Amino acid sequence: MKMDSDLIHSPAVGLTEEEEADMNDWKLPLAFMKKRHLEKIEGSKALAQSWRMKDRMKTVSVALVLCLNVGVDPPDVVKTSPCARLECWIDPLSMSPQKALETIGANLQKQYETWQPRARYKQSLDPTVDEVKKLCTSLRRNAKEERVLFHYNGHGVPRPTVNGEIWVFNKNYTQYIPLSIYDLQTWMGSPSIFVYDCSNAGIIVKSFKQFALQREQELEVAAINPSHPLAQMPLPPSMKNCIQLAACEASELLPMNPDLPADLFTSCLTTPIKIALRWFCMQKSAKLVPGVTLDLIEKIPGRLNDRRTPLGELNWIFTAITDTIAWNVLPRDLFQKLFRQDLLVASLFRNFLLAERIMRSYNCTPVSSPRLPPTYMHAMWQAWDLAVDICLSQLPTIIEEGTAFRHSPFFAEQLTAFQVWLTMGVENRNPPEQLPIVLQVLLSQVHRLRALDLLGRFLDLGPWAVSLALSVGIFPYVLKLLQSSARELRPLLVFIWAKILAVDSSCQADLVKDNGHKYFLSVLADSYMPAEHRTMAVFILAVIVNSYNTGQEACLQGNLIANCLEQLSDPHPLLRQWVAICLGRIWQNFDPARWCGVRDSAHEKLYTLLSDPIPEVRCAAVFALGTFVGNSAERTDHSTTIDHNVAMMLAQLINDGSPVVRKELVVALSHLVVQYESNFCTVALQFIEEEKNYSVPSPANTAEPGNLTPVRDSPAIPRLRSVNSYTNIRAATTARNLNKSLQNLNLNEEGVPAAFSPGNLSNSSSASSTLGSPDNDEYILSFETIDKMRRVSSYSSLNSLIGVSFNSVYTQIWRVLLHLAADPFPEVSDLAMKVLNSIAYKATMNARPQRILDSGSLTQSAPASPTSKGTHIHQAGGSPPMPSTSSSSLTNDVPKPPARDQPATRPPYTPTLGGQAPHSHQFPRTRKMFDKGPEQAAEDGDDAVGHRIYISAALQTGLCDWSAKYFAQPVMKIPEEHDLESQVRMERQWRFLRNARVRRQSRCTTQRGISRLDDQIFINRNPGVPSVVKFHPFNTCIAVADKDSICFWDWEKGERLDYFYNGNPRYTRITAMEYLNGHDCSLLLTATDDGALRVWKNFADQKNPEMVTAWQGLSDMLPTTRGQPSASAHSAGMVVDWEQETGLLMTSGDVRVIRIWDTDREMKVQDIPTGADSCVTSLSCDSQRSLIAAGLGDGSVRVFDRRMGPNESRVMTYREHGAWVVKAHLQKETDGHVISVSVNGDVRFFDPRTPDSINVLQTVKGLTALDIHPQANLFACGSMNQFIAVYNANGDVISNIKYYDGFMGQRIGAISCLAFHPNWPHLAVGSNDYYMSIYSAEKRLR
Repeated sequence: MKMDSDLIHSPAVGLTEEEEADMNDWKLPLAFMKKRHLEKIEGSKALAQSWRMKDRMKTVSVALVLCLNVGVDPPDVVKTSPCARLECWIDPLSMSPQKALETIGANLQKQYETWQPRARYKQSLDPTVDEVKKLCTSLRRNAKEERVLFHYNGHGVPRPTVNGEIWVFNKNYTQYIPLSIYDLQTWMGSPSIFVYDCSNAGIIVKSFKQFALQREQELEVAAINPSHPLAQMPLPPSMKNCIQLAACEASELLPMNPDLPADLFTSCLTTPIKIALRWFCMQKSAKLVPGVTLDLIEKIPGRLNDRRTPLGELNWIFTAITDTIAWNVLPRDLFQKLFRQDLLVASLFRNFLLAERIMRSYNCTPVSSPRLPPTYMHAMWQAWDLAVDICLSQLPTIIEEGTAFRHSPFFAEQLTAFQVWLTMGVENRNPPEQLPIVLQVLLSQVHRLRALDLLGRFLDLGPWAVSLALSVGIFPYVLKLLQSSARELRPLLVFIWAKILAVDSSCQADLVKDNGHKYFLSVLADSYMPAEHRTMAVFILAVIVNSYNTGQEACLQGNLIANCLEQLSDPHPLLRQWVAICLGRIWQNFDPARWCGVRDSAHEKLYTLLSDPIPEVRCAAVFALGTFVGNSAERTDHSTTIDHNVAMMLAQLINDGSPVVRKELVVALSHLVVQYESNFCTVALQFIEEEKNYSVPSPANTAEPGNLTPVRDSPAIPRLRSVNSYTNIRAATTARNLNKSLQNLNLNEEGVPAAFSPGNLSNSSSASSTLGSPDNDEYILSFETIDKMRRVSSYSSLNSLIGVSFNSVYTQIWRVLLHLAADPFPEVSDLAMKVLNSIAYKATMNARPQRILDSGSLTQSAPASPTSKGTHIHQAGGSPPMPSTSSSSLTNDVPKPPARDQPATRPPYTPTLGGQAPHSHQFPRTRKMFDKGPEQAAEDGDDAVGHRIYISAALQTGLCDWSAKYFAQPVMKIPEEHDLESQVRMERQWRFLRNARVRRQSRCTTQRGISRLDDQIFINRNPGVPSVVKFHPFNTCIAVADKDSICFWDWEKGERLDYFYNGNPRYTRITAMEYLNGHDCSLLLTATDDGALRVWKNFADQKNPEMVTAWQGLSDMLPTTRGQPSASAHSAGMVVDWEQETGLLMTSGDVRVIRIWDTDREMKVQDIPTGADSCVTSLSCDSQRSLIAAGLGDGSVRVFDRRMGPNESRVMTYREHGAWVVKAHLQKETDGHVISVSVNGDVRFFDPRTPDSINVLQTVKGLTALDIHPQANLFACGSMNQFIAVYNANGDVISNIKYYDGFMGQRIGAISCLAFHPNWPHLAVGSNDYYMSIYSAEKRLR
C-alpha cells in the first residue's frame, strides 16, 4: 500500500468538518472483531512441563574415607616449607597423630552435617582395601535406591595412578595398597556421588568414565551370549547416574600456600563462608576495608541458619548468588538434576562454584562430572564481593562497640534490577538473571510483598515465563505461602496461581493435597475482594475440579456450589463466565454435586445467564447446563423432569446469534441424547419413516437419468477459491434422490453388497457419499435428508409417533438438532450431524435384524435398476434440471446464452463418484481395522458402552480451554491496538487517512455537479448471474454475488481478485450484502433468502476467505416463494441494513417483522411487527433519529421508531405507491426525507413528519432495480427492457445507457441489480447476461 504524498504533507489547520468525520472513524465501533471471531476456539498447546522432579532423591549415607597417615609424607610429593597444613581447620601436628586423625574425622562429619543432618555418616580413617569394601557395600545395602556419598581425602598417600587406582594402606601401615576404581564402582553402586580431595584427582574422573563404558560393553556382550559369566549375574547398576567432584585436573597438584588449608577443596565444599571470607581478606582489595584481620573474621557474630544475623545473612546471599549463577549458566535439565533434585548435591555444587573461583586463583582447576561450564568470571561474583565488603566493614564497630548490624541492601537491589528488566525490556530477550534471587526473597517477610508483585508481573509475560519460574523451583514456595493469613498477599497469590494453573493444570492435585483449595474458596466468598481477583479464584477452582474427582469432592465440601451461585449475577462478565464453567465442571460426572445443585435450584439460577449480553457467558451457562444433564448416574422421575426442563430451556437458544453458543448447545444436547438414547432412537426411526413417505417439493429430491458430468478434470472451471476448512460445505452435495437413504442399506436379494458402478449408485448409496464432517466420515443421514426431515417435521403431523407423545421433549430436541444440522456455520452443523447420525445409526442397527427377516422390506431395499436412476451432478450455471412441475420456481427464468454450455463452474468440492464404497455407511462408526462386512455388523451392532464413549468423546468445543487461555496470556500489557507504536495502529491510521482522502476528493467531484454518468470504466463477465453488487466504500474493490458465490473485482485495475462459495443450500440464493467495518478491517456480510447471515473475512487478498460467524437472522422465512433468482419475481428474499455507529443490523424480508440484531452481543434485541400482510422489500435506517423506513411488497412505505414499544413503533404509513416497492431510502440528515420507488417507476419523496408525499417524479416503467446516491442526489433505474436511466434530483435524465462500450455495441442484458458507490459518482450494474459493468461521471472528473 503506498501512502499518497498529498496526504502526508497535508497542513494541519484547525479541525474542519471533514477532519471531524475522520475523528469519527476512530470512534466507530468494530463488529465481529473480538477474540472469539479472530482465533480458533481451542486451548493452547500444552507445554511439555519439565519442572516437576520425576525422581527427587536423598543422599542417605555418607562414607568419609581419610588417608592422612599423619606425620608421614607420601613419597611422590615434595612439600614446600612452610606448607599448607590445616585439615578440616585443624593442624594435625598440634596433637598426637591418632588423636589428630580422629578429630579431623569428627570435624569433617560435622562440616557435612550442616548441609545434610539426617544422613548416616561412617568414617573410615586410614583404612585397608577390605575396610573400604565392607563400608561401601553395607552403606549401599542400607541405602537401597537412594544416593550414597563417598568422600576421599588422599593427602597421606601417593597420587592416583593412570591405571585408575587410588591408594590405601595395609594392616600395619608398612605399604601403600592400590584400590581399583572399578571395584569401588562395584561396591558403591548407583546412584552415588564421589568427592576426591587429592592431587591429580582428574585422573580418577577419567578412569571412572572408562570403567563405566567398559561395564556397558560387557553387559551388551552378555545380553547376546547366554553362556557369558555375566549373563547369570544380577544386572549391575548403570554408572550414568554417578556424580563426581575432583579437586584438580589430572596434571595438577594441590596448592601448598601456607595461608590456605591443605584440604582447600573440602573447605570450599563444606565451609564455604569461612573460606570465602579468608580468601577475601587475602586479596589486595581487602586493604580497602581497614581493621579487618583473619582473627576478626573468626569472630563474626551469628549462626549460619539464622538469616537475621550477619553470618546467616551472608550465607543466604551466598546461596542466592551461587544458585543464580548456576541457573544462568547451566542447561535447564542439568540445573534441575544438580541443583533441585537432592539437597546435599545442590549444596555441594553451589559450593563447588566457589571452589572453582578460589582454586583457579591458585592455578588449580576443580573438575566435575557432569562437567559444568566455567562460572568463576560471572558478574554476580562482584555482587558477592560487595556484600562481603559491606558486612566486613561493619565488623570492628559491631565487635568493639556493640553497634547494631545494618542489613545488606543486596536483595532490595536485585529486586530493583529485576524490576528494571520487567519495565524496560523488549519482547524477545534473555530471561532475567535475578529470577532465582526473587525465589530466595520469598523467604523474607521484609521483601515478600514486593517480590510477589514482581513475580506476578513476570508470570504475566506469557506461558514461557511461567515455565521458567517453575523450572527455577518457585512451586513449593508459593504453595507454602497459601498457609499465610496475610490479606495483602491474597490478590498477588491468586494472580500467581491463576497464571501457573493456566499453563500447567496438573498442579490441581498438589493444591488439594495441601488444602490449597480452601484459600481460593475463601477469596471467592469474600465480597470485599475486587471482581478480578474473585474471577481468578474461581478460575483456579475450576481447574481444581476439572476431571479430578478428589478436587470435586474437596470443593463440594468447601461449599463451592453455593458460593458460585451467589455470584452468577455479578456485573463483571468474566466472573459470570467462570462461575458457570466452574459449576459445569464440579458436577461433571459427579452426582453428589449435581444433587447439591438441584437442592439449590442451580439450573434455574443458570437460566438467567442464557440471555446474558456476553456470548461467552451464554456459552458457559450452556456448558454448565449440559454437564448438569450429562451425568450418567441412575435416573429417577425427579431427575428426568429436571433434565426435560433444562432441555427445553436450552432449546430456546436454537437461533442464538453466536456460533460459539450454538456449538456448545449441540454438545449440551448430545449429553441428553446419550442419557436417553432409547427414546431418541424411537423418535429417529419415526422421523425416518415420515421422511420416506412424505415428498417435499424441493430440489433435494430430484434426479435425472444418466446425466453424469464428472467435474473434476474440466479445464474451464474458473479459479474458485476453496475456503479454509469449508471445502466440504454440506450444501454442495450433488443433487441426488436421498429420500430413502436410510433403510435401503443397499443389500440386494442375496444380502450381499451390490457391485459398484456409477449407474448402481442408487438412492441409498448416495447417502454415503454426501459430505459429512471435516474428516469426511460417511454419514447415514445426509445433509439433504436431514434438511428434508426438518422441513417435513415443520408442516406434517407427527401424531403417529410410536410410544412417544407428539410434542414430547425428545421430539422437540430432535427437531432442534435437525435445525442445528442445517446451521449456516459449518462447525455447528458438523457437530449436530455427528449427533443425529450417531442415533440414526443406533436406531437402524437395532431395527435392522427384524427387517432383514421380513421379505417385503428386503425387496423394497433392493437397488434400483442401473438405467432408471443415475446421478446428476448439477452444472453451476443455474440449478439442476427439474421435473417440469417445480422447475419454474427453481431454475433461472432467464434463457441461458449458448456460451454457457461449457462444463460446470462449481468449485471443486462436488463429490466425485467412486470416492466412497456404496455400502461404507453400514459399518459401525467405530469400525475395527479388520472388521467383517456389514452382515456381521448387523448382528452384533455396537455395544452401547463403546458407542456412548464415541459420541461424547468426539463432541467438545474447546470453549473452556480457550477461555483459560485468557489467564495464560499477558493481562497487564497494553493491547496492540492501543499501543501508538504498533503496526496494527499504524495500519489503522493509514486506512483512516485513506478514508479521509476518498471522502474529500469524492465530495469535490460531486459538489461540482454531475451532468452525465455514462463513462464505462469497467466491464467483465462474472462467473454467475450477478444478483447483488456492493462497492467497498473506500478501496477499489467491488463484491458481486450470484446465487451462491461471491466474486470480487478490482474496478480500477479491471482484474478479478477472488471468487468463493458462500455455502448456502442449493435452493436458496444471496439476496443482500453489506460491508461491515468498511472504514477499517472490512468484513462482508451476506444474507440469503432462507434467513441465514454469514460474515466473511480475508477475501480479495492473497489469503483464503474464512467465515467469521454465521447465524439464522430470520428463522421463519415464509417458504412459499423462495428460490426465484430475479428481483422482479415476487419474493423479497432477505433484506438488511447495517448501522456501523451502533453495531445494529436490521433484517427483514418474507416475514412480518423487522428483526434487529446487536452484533456486539450477537443476539436479537428487537422484533418490530410490520403490521402488513406482505413482505418487506427494502430497509433503510438512520441511527441519529432511531428511524427505520421499510418498503413493502404491497406498495406501502412504513416508518418505524425503534425507541417505542413493538405496538406503538409504527409512526407513519404511506400508501401512495400502487405496486411493489423496489427501494425505500431514508436520508441521513436530521430532516432527511424518505425516498421510495415502486415497480411502476414513480419516485416519491416523503417527510417522515407529514402524512403525504412532498414530491413525485415519474421514471421508467418495468423497474427491476434502483439505487440512490447518498451524496450526489442521483438515482439510477434499471429496467427489464435492457436499459439504465440515471436521473438527478429534479427528475431530469442525465444519462441513458443501452449498449456496452467497445463490444461492437452489444445491447445490455436485462438489469438484475445495480448500486452506487457510497462516495464516488460510480454506478455498478449487473445484468442477466452475466456481465458486470461500472459507469462513472466524465473522465476528467475522476
